[in-house]
Amino acid sequence: ADFDAKKKRKVAEIYQALNSDPINVATLRRMAISEGGLLTDEIRCKVWPKLLSVNTDDLPPLPARKELREDNKDYQQVLLDVRRSLRRFPPGMPDDQREGLQEELIDIILHVLQRNPQLHYYQGYHDIVVTFLLVVGDRLATALVEKLSTHHLRDFMDSTMDNTKHILNYLMPIIDQVNPEVHDFMQSAEVGTIFALSWLITWFGHVLSDFKHVVRLYDFFLACHPLMPIYFAAVIVLHREQEVLDCECDMASVHHLLSQIPQDLPYESLISKAGDLFVQFPPSELAKEAAQAAQAERTAASTFKDFELASVQQRPDTVLRQRFRERLRGEERLRGEERTKSILTKPRTNRFVKLAVMGLTVALGAAALAMVKSALEWAPKFQLQIFP
Repeated sequence: ADFDAKKKRKVAEIYQALNSDPINVATLRRMAISEGGLLTDEIRCKVWPKLLSVNTDDLPPLPARKELREDNKDYQQVLLDVRRSLRRFPPGMPDDQREGLQEELIDIILHVLQRNPQLHYYQGYHDIVVTFLLVVGDRLATALVEKLSTHHLRDFMDSTMDNTKHILNYLMPIIDQVNPEVHDFMQSAEVGTIFALSWLITWFGHVLSDFKHVVRLYDFFLACHPLMPIYFAAVIVLHREQEVLDCECDMASVHHLLSQIPQDLPYESLISKAGDLFVQFPPSELAKEAAQAAQAERTAASTFKDFELASVQQRPDTVLRQRFRERLRGEERLRGEERTKSILTKPRTNRFVKLAVMGLTVALGAAALAMVKSALEWAPKFQLQIFP
């Protein structure tokens, strides 16, 4: 009963903020961050536009589907990603309803891209868009997603991964401030930050199976600084301190552990902890460490450095060599060794790229590869998927 009373008070406070003139956006932000977030989708429909300064009285009409899809360079990829997004729809939703929503999802994405040619589609973007579609419907979702794409998500939508990589470089300095032991362990394991990539670029929409947790996080992120998702990622790692320290100290093991996100996280306490850390260690203070992190990391995987570098100074080359050996089994041992050496020193040969890709896939999962792919315009042959 106490909880219900608190909830009622919160709803009343939200409506009061919405109805005041001018609208009290500061209160709405506080409500979105504080325990329980915005509580209902009905409230989200009213508050999310205010958090993004979107005028709901003046929504542009949606363009005709046929025109949108003809000659659109992203259509095929968007179609593939959306078709694979079944689990992002509520279980038990009738197929025809879900299929209708999937068509709307494609339209929203293509519409935003068409209106903003400076934005580049990335795999995982649809995970963010579907969240908005399910909460606020297609017209409002289109306006909110467009605003979000030109602001909060802008760095992910560049033609290269450089800015996304830069944001990931904030992760380790945050962990270091709070728990140097975990930080040093992760550095020794050379795990990098790839495990948090899909968390960051989908605002956790791709990795959390319960929709109510996803929208709770969206309340929080919409009310905060665009870098908040990386603080939240750090808090998840810190929350798992014991598991991390009990893990084998090697890249594959730690990467595997961290990329499997537990579904029973204590969201409310993690949200308030992320908020606290943001206040204690604002991005401006961490910027120097983030830049140093970029300098210090030499692993091809963690900084998505060009494969050319991979041949000379790649820390996981032991992993690569081991994989090569497995591939080359059955050939003469000595010849195998020599071939490995020559492959590692000739990054441009097709064979090197193929084998390196196989090796890294096993070690790091597909995410690293998709990054490598975006850094490597010269390897379009690989249709690498970030997301299984």
